Amino acid sequence: MSILLKSATILDSDSQYHKQTKDILIKDGFIENIADEINGGDQIIDKKNLYISCGFFDSSVSFGEPGFEERETLENGVATARKSGFTSIFLNPNLNPITDRNSGVKFLKQQTNSKEIDLHPIGAMTKGFDGKNLAELFDMANGGAIAFYDFKKPIQNGNLLKIALQYVQSFGGLIFSFPLDQNIAGQAQVNEDEFTTYIGLKGMPALAEEIQIARDLNILTYTGGKLHIPNISTQKSVELIKKAKNDGLNVTCSVAIHHLFFNSNVLGEFDSRYKVLPPLRTEADQLALVEAVQNGIIDMVTADHEPMNEEFKTLEFENASFGSIGLESAFGVLNTIFDKELTAELLSKTKSKFGLKNSKIEIGAEADLSLFNPELTYNFKDSHIFSKSKNSMFLGEELKGKVYGSIYKDSFYEN
Repeated sequence: MSILLKSATILDSDSQYHKQTKDILIKDGFIENIADEINGGDQIIDKKNLYISCGFFDSSVSFGEPGFEERETLENGVATARKSGFTSIFLNPNLNPITDRNSGVKFLKQQTNSKEIDLHPIGAMTKGFDGKNLAELFDMANGGAIAFYDFKKPIQNGNLLKIALQYVQSFGGLIFSFPLDQNIAGQAQVNEDEFTTYIGLKGMPALAEEIQIARDLNILTYTGGKLHIPNISTQKSVELIKKAKNDGLNVTCSVAIHHLFFNSNVLGEFDSRYKVLPPLRTEADQLALVEAVQNGIIDMVTADHEPMNEEFKTLEFENASFGSIGLESAFGVLNTIFDKELTAELLSKTKSKFGLKNSKIEIGAEADLSLFNPELTYNFKDSHIFSKSKNSMFLGEELKGKVYGSIYKDSFYEN
């Protein structure tokens, strides 16, 4: 099986072919040739204004299987990721049963153990997300868990985080800690700011995120080890992590793409599509996050893809569930905010932050590519959604950049 890409402009800062337009021949899952003109190929891909980068990666993806197949299945979730340009994902443990033991990790690996996608399960940090008892971290690591995270459940017990960080160092494990002090946040639905106060929604102060990050970084200073803080959303959070990095702490962080695109001013119509956790913050926070991505303080972006049943989202704002899907819109949103080079870099070059090898576009390399047109503008609609759940906050938005699909080894998923 061979695939021939015609006139593809390469965006890969690690490649000698960076920014060059070439034909690329893929045979039996590997890049066999890169040249100005190549003939042949069992399957020829010739698209308008075709650009390619290394395959996209996302560190926070939720599906639904097992337990919530009505939200998303593994099969359709993988297809959605691949059509959206993603060839590598971390899968969150918020399933039923929760992925908190070796058997759960192995099930997910076995169900996706094909040449379709590079999937890494995240194991729960505590048993059943109880926040009290450490799960079988070492056993899950042996089964293939990439990290440990009680998905969007803050670790309220600081001593438990301390023990976890100390324990996983013996096998090079990584802890995710969601940045939220639940006692300060309470039952709030949105960010606490002038606009949300004006429209009458109960606000969650930025302090609830920032005080948790400050605590976690102090614990990391004491324990050593590796800590990842997902979904930061405030200007002060950026400052705290910048200082921690300057102090030499082994900490990484991510930001959800929707926090770069929206702020709390979109909440005026009480549309539950915009109800996410952390909540959308102020415009000042939004701009600070964009700047922190540009200067590298924020290590990576995530679509924070979280399918949710329609009956849980189409409710009054205060009763609706948190969460939005984002894989299908990720490239178009980022490419609307940043230039195409930085967008490709953000989506394809951050696996190394987790000790995984970044892909590279060169002769002899395994085929791991995302295909896109960075100039095409369009209105994001239902027809662009492949997920079973349709809870996207980007519906109706004008986006720049359309994904054509992805190639991983010898499989091509076309959008």
